[in-house]
Amino acid sequence: MGSAISLRSDFDGAKLRLLARQTRNADQARRLLSLASIYDGGSRGDAARLGSVTVQIVRDWVVRFNDRGADGLINGKPSLLNDEQRAALARAIERGPTPYLDGVVRWRLCDLAQWIWEEFRVSVSEETLGREVRAMGYRKLSARPRHHAQDAEAVEAFKKRMARPVCKCFDRCLNSLRQRIRSQGKSLAKMELRAFRSS
Repeated sequence: MGSAISLRSDFDGAKLRLLARQTRNADQARRLLSLASIYDGGSRGDAARLGSVTVQIVRDWVVRFNDRGADGLINGKPSLLNDEQRAALARAIERGPTPYLDGVVRWRLCDLAQWIWEEFRVSVSEETLGREVRAMGYRKLSARPRHHAQDAEAVEAFKKRMARPVCKCFDRCLNSLRQRIRSQGKSLAKMELRAFRSS
């Protein structure tokens, strides 16, 4: 049987407990506390019981913690792009495509995925790239579709017509509706009084 994977030497139990108190992620806090018990001399089985998981999962936490520190214990897939690649992607989005070089007049996710492959040889799916771009603060903007033969005057006339009340007697209808609601409320109160008197 092989020996257990040792934890990083730049942390200790007290530091992990402090990080667990500061985090807002409950899963990360639970994992940090489990690893803190290992730092304090506890067994992997004790850490597994503390985290309500198996020893194999504790081993996976140790590997993730050794690779990426406390951030490795947060749920979710790690980003495929590093900080330099993300900065280059942001510059490319801000600059926009060059039609004769990139072959497109506006960036779509599939075009950006192709650009990332050509620049960095990193394969990224459109869904993953969409999450990455949203995390960088960019949103998908698309122009509202407009028919080429649309009449601007007809659109303005339609807007003016829809701004008026639909019914000429709108106020009268609204008042009668209010009276009907009030009368039902009074009848319910009378029914309650009658029921109270009869008992």
